[in-house]
Amino acid sequence: MAVPKGKTSKSKRNLRRSHDALNAPAMSVCPQCDEPKLPHRACGSCGFYKDRNVLEPEV
Repeated sequence: MAVPKGKTSKSKRNLRRSHDALNAPAMSVCPQCDEPKLPHRACGSCGFYKDRNVLEPEV
């Protein structure tokens, strides 16, 4: 089994972890009701997607 030859420094450890940060999901604005929504998904408040009503609006 492979074993590290020496202790990994704080710098090397942090460089390896530099891509592990979480990003907030991208949000777009619904053109019908101006509510924030995820891109390429139907709006949860009005039910529109690409200028068509595809869902019943939630009450």
